[in-house]
Amino acid sequence: MAFDLDMIKAVYEALPKRVGEAKQALGRPLTLTEKILYTHLHPESPLRNYSRGKDYVFFAPDRVAMQDATAQMALLQFMMAGRDKAAVPSTVHCDHLIQAEEGAAKDLAKANDINKEVYDFLSSVSNKYGIGFWKPGAGIIHQIVLENYAFPGGMMIGTDSHTPNAGGLGMLAIGVGGADAVDVMAGMPWELKMPKVIGVKLTGKLNGWTSAKDVILKVAGILTVKGGTGAIVEYFGEGAEALSCTGKGTICNMGAEIGATTSTFGYDEAMSRYLRATERADVAELADQVKEHLTGDAACYANPEQYFDQVIEIDLNTLEPHINGPYTPDLAWPLSKFAQAVKENNYPQKLEVGLIGSCTNSSYEDLDRAASLARQAVAKNLKVKSEFTVTPGSEQIRYTVDRDGQLKDFEQMGGVVLANACGPCIGQWARHTDDPNRANSIITSFNRNFSKRNDGNPQTRSFVASPEIVTAMAIAGDLTFNPMTDKLINENGEEVMLDPPTGVELPAKGFSVEDAGYEAPATDGSGIEVKVDPNSDRLELLTPFEPITQEQLKGMRLLIKAKGKCTTDHISMAGPWLKYRGHLDNISNNCFIGAVNFFNGEMNKVANYVDNAEEAEYLGVPDSARKYKAAGISTVVFGEENYGEGSSREHAAMEPRHLGVKAVVVKSFARIHETNLKKQGMLALTFVNPDDYEKVRQDDKIDILGFTEMAPDKNLTVKLHHKDGSSDEFEVAHTYNQAQIDWVSAGSALNKIRQELAG
Repeated sequence: MAFDLDMIKAVYEALPKRVGEAKQALGRPLTLTEKILYTHLHPESPLRNYSRGKDYVFFAPDRVAMQDATAQMALLQFMMAGRDKAAVPSTVHCDHLIQAEEGAAKDLAKANDINKEVYDFLSSVSNKYGIGFWKPGAGIIHQIVLENYAFPGGMMIGTDSHTPNAGGLGMLAIGVGGADAVDVMAGMPWELKMPKVIGVKLTGKLNGWTSAKDVILKVAGILTVKGGTGAIVEYFGEGAEALSCTGKGTICNMGAEIGATTSTFGYDEAMSRYLRATERADVAELADQVKEHLTGDAACYANPEQYFDQVIEIDLNTLEPHINGPYTPDLAWPLSKFAQAVKENNYPQKLEVGLIGSCTNSSYEDLDRAASLARQAVAKNLKVKSEFTVTPGSEQIRYTVDRDGQLKDFEQMGGVVLANACGPCIGQWARHTDDPNRANSIITSFNRNFSKRNDGNPQTRSFVASPEIVTAMAIAGDLTFNPMTDKLINENGEEVMLDPPTGVELPAKGFSVEDAGYEAPATDGSGIEVKVDPNSDRLELLTPFEPITQEQLKGMRLLIKAKGKCTTDHISMAGPWLKYRGHLDNISNNCFIGAVNFFNGEMNKVANYVDNAEEAEYLGVPDSARKYKAAGISTVVFGEENYGEGSSREHAAMEPRHLGVKAVVVKSFARIHETNLKKQGMLALTFVNPDDYEKVRQDDKIDILGFTEMAPDKNLTVKLHHKDGSSDEFEVAHTYNQAQIDWVSAGSALNKIRQELAG
């Protein structure tokens, strides 16, 4: 039986009436995206035709999900909100803190030991506030949500950028920062600018080596890492219906890499099959009764240009397998052109490691298709040339593929099965290498491949592909190998070819598991004490941020002018720093250490003028920030395009705020990060003229003018006082509405919530 069935019943009972009212209000047929958005309006946003890309709207999500790295800060904030229990069904999933090194059993035991304090905190705070808790080893948040909580037509938010994975079951599932989760768990409305809607029409059917992963790899190449910003991607057409539910999840998961708010598919037979296979026939039966409302109206799909802001069409019959990368997930290469790209760009041809699994590609179908290649490698006497690892998405998946033999297939080809956790995908990987700085190539079935993300080595060229392509490439050990056309020499000196992968959508004997890893919360948590050791270096109770004043925005100094790509990994990297995600002061020691300083091209080396206004002292970025803060001098950060792309981690906003940064001024923002800055009471500003970025000098004194009169759609002014006595002045824009300006006035959104709940 499904979790929270009463909540799901209530959603479906109200759905027909609400969809009808929305159609009447808008006066036209609706896309699936619009049906879910308009049926989840919060009472503070009355039903009317909201303008896409312009109007801010309040929503009432059905549930919240948090992973352990972000849940720490989210729940530390929730403890300050003044509520006794989470207002909507909420869960915590322990998947980020397990480091991959030796294999599942040893790595999990080690994680339970070194992270005991954090796991105990998360377990106890979940128990107290009515939050479901998934233990370490239970699986990756997005796979657990798909298997247990996602339902067609629902809306959820999650404190991880790949929350959209649940779109594979027809939800609008949106990645957010922890402060947004606090809003919803506290019973407050959740705010989002009404998204645009991009339609992707899929025709034909996948065949041979091509998989669902190749759909999103192709889309990423079309839209780039910022092409989906401010939009929801809705997939439709006969090709969409021909995809498995978990294949749909893969596509939605990696929609985060195009900046999309989320992605989704309409309810169909594949979703019904998956619900029933995961023991949620009750949800499938409820969905069947209202299925016409769980997909877009036929008129929208018949004439998509009239109803979508942009339309892309992909023929699955002719779609080629893709390999994307390195360093960015939108550098898309069709398989037939990849070998040439490797040679022309001097990518290291030898493939050192192939890694499959992760939240993006760890379904039964994914692993079964990859295992068919592992069996071929053994049967055809091929020696696997690369290291090979497998990361199951959940204990249910791991147990089932162990029962059905796929894990044995991987082990027989030399593979290592890692814990049911994020592991190498997020840098939680103690990689076995003879030189951690050597230029090398790896290929994964993950979603993200920024520099240093997997193993901390900026010389690692990381490529993204489907599990079956990753497995084939690992067998060959050569990036120029094309499994569709090329032969391999086996241990007998014979030429052999790999046959196309085969696999089934769902296990014939059903899913099985002995201990899924779930702990239900106490019915009454009032007597449960959440303990945080005041001497802990991993957990720290929060102190509310003080509001910014106009006086603090005068005579500011530059903390860093970031050059080029500046993702949340650059601002607050993961890997070894994950251990401090519950301790704001300690984790702030990684603030901007991965960003490139415009003025010297170096990382973690910036000019500081506290001791001498004439001559710079060069310090690490956190050290410079702390020195300015101790001297009572505010700082500002400047950046370029799509600033803050990547993970939803709000630490990338909280750390600068904690260290005295008052404003971030960039050419453009990634959606989640801009919201996170607003939630923490900071100024997130954009150049009206992007060329003004060039005017910023490292020894400037900086004023931001007009703050006391800040209002929606009213620009502020930046004045740069140069050392030579000259100055530059230019306008900067913002997207704050009045409620968000009130967050800044209160010091943070959390401060505002606490004030409102106190009455």
